[in-house]
Amino acid sequence: MKQLRSRSSGPRPPLALAVPALLAVVFLMLPLAGILARTSWGELGTHLTSPGTTQALKLSLLVSAWALGLSLVLGVPLAWLLARVDFPGKAFVRSLVLLPMVLPPTVGGVALLLAFGRRGLLGPWLEDTFGVTLPFHTSGAVLAATFVAMPFLVISLEGALGGLHPRYEETAASLGASPVRVFLTVTLPMVAPGLAAGAALTWARALGEFGATITFAGNLPGTTQTLPLQVYLLLQDSPEAATSVSLLLLAIAMAVLVALRGRWAGAPRSAEASHRTAEEPGPEPPDEGTPAPAAPPAPRESWPLHAEVTGFDQLTLDAEPGTTIAVVGPNGAGKTTLLRALLGLTPRAHAALRLGDTDVSGLPPHRRGVAWVPQDGALFPHLSALANTAYGLRAHGVPRAESRRSALRWLGRLGVGHLAGRKPAQLSGGQAQRVALARALAARPRLLLLDEPLAALDQTTRARVRHTLRTHLDGFGGVCLIVTHDPVEAVSLADRVLVLDEGRVLQDAPPGEVTRHPRSPWVARMLGRNAWPGTATNDGLRLSGGGHLVAAEPLPAGTHALAVIGPEAVSVHRGRPSGSPRNVWPGTVREITASGSRLRVLVSSAEAPDLVAEITPQAAAELGLAEGVPVWTSVKATEATLVPR
Repeated sequence: MKQLRSRSSGPRPPLALAVPALLAVVFLMLPLAGILARTSWGELGTHLTSPGTTQALKLSLLVSAWALGLSLVLGVPLAWLLARVDFPGKAFVRSLVLLPMVLPPTVGGVALLLAFGRRGLLGPWLEDTFGVTLPFHTSGAVLAATFVAMPFLVISLEGALGGLHPRYEETAASLGASPVRVFLTVTLPMVAPGLAAGAALTWARALGEFGATITFAGNLPGTTQTLPLQVYLLLQDSPEAATSVSLLLLAIAMAVLVALRGRWAGAPRSAEASHRTAEEPGPEPPDEGTPAPAAPPAPRESWPLHAEVTGFDQLTLDAEPGTTIAVVGPNGAGKTTLLRALLGLTPRAHAALRLGDTDVSGLPPHRRGVAWVPQDGALFPHLSALANTAYGLRAHGVPRAESRRSALRWLGRLGVGHLAGRKPAQLSGGQAQRVALARALAARPRLLLLDEPLAALDQTTRARVRHTLRTHLDGFGGVCLIVTHDPVEAVSLADRVLVLDEGRVLQDAPPGEVTRHPRSPWVARMLGRNAWPGTATNDGLRLSGGGHLVAAEPLPAGTHALAVIGPEAVSVHRGRPSGSPRNVWPGTVREITASGSRLRVLVSSAEAPDLVAEITPQAAAELGLAEGVPVWTSVKATEATLVPR
């Protein structure tokens, strides 16, 4: 048992660190022990119920409550501004917030006196205009407590907001929620732990404020004499009573800290929800076992799309209603930037956007009619699946009962109607994606943007959700853009494939054309093909990395082109082949991987770029292929397709 305990406790700390740490704990404990040791426990009740103490306690509770209220009214917007908005002088404003935490309280009281006193900057104006005198008044005590306590709220809430990913707020805006509605219904509920922690610390600090209060508001019994000031007076006349009142303040402070349990910044609920979802996913029921209510009526209006995007992305995009466009390209190609430009959420690119007859370029995101489904769905963790789905309708002013009925129809249509009462943490990945899609479609958007909606799903769930998505996009009256890295999604869901690279359009064509003649090396490789860039010659292609490829149908000499070779067209030999192949290279097997019932063999060569061949396991066994084995590869000139770039 002792051995198990020693293992669970981890390595022993070095004495050079353990001894100072223990001394620090003792140093912090001694003052508290002094209060406990010197408290007259028999007279504790008498001391705490004396008229002066009860009067000071009531005043302290009143002042701290008002200070907390003012801190919430002023500090919450300030925390949001610091966490979400970049503006000139932001570092200076944050320094102002932190200043009362490092400023001696007495100096803070002097500063308040010089600002709001009768001879201060604003004091004469307040007294002459409104008849308000702050010094030596209860309102002055409130002002002093707010000055020293509000930074605790701002810092705690700013930390919580910093941990909350903006995609939740951006998704809510895309569903039609105004900024104020997003703040009240999404932001605040999701940072509630941080807000509660900051509020508790603010209240406790205001309750214990002494220096600024006595300097600015004075020490008037019943008016500004709070509990800390009462302790100061009792130390002169009745030290035992001062110890008892100090014990009361100590108990309140410890109760607040124990209740917080270290959650100074309060983790946003989204992180907790994600953790629970990963550990306890709900079951994924089959589609056919889920009863679906009557489908909502097909949209009566149609919304053709015209967009001219400038900035990092530079392209013109036109699409008829009902068109689904797959946006593909390597990382950094500008795919997500395109979606965010259409939403009006990024300074990297600007979209002059027209949906139907309406130019929405100058409208804020919540008024564009553009719904966005980010990669993880961004379901609001504090709302049920039903409330999530109805969110966009409620944001557009649809009555609660009607929005819930419509939301239930959409959830049923996507096969998750029986999960309407569950929170996102109780849903599996596939279920959450369906709810996110239902939420976007229920909001009646004119343009639907899906950012890799199936990327996080397993193959079985992905096929099911892909089928569901394809079914319901058929009845969508607007245009849908889907960012994807999956060639199956691009081919099966899209009417067109838009290929981007560094913000420019390389190809915009039907899936079949892109599959047969990809103009991007990345797309060709995504489709499982070999892609070699180069410059056309009279008989083929001079490769960019060195070497030459002979093609049966060459392009005009000097044309920048891409040679596309299917892996099934590559032959692998142990000796130099004879016969008709005009493209023959020596090489070495670098990797062998399984692809369904066949094997993909990666061959590197000093005379040509890396080449992938697809062969049967039987052929690999007959050739004795393994990593490091020297081989020869060959490609017929008729199997190499040259595509201009």
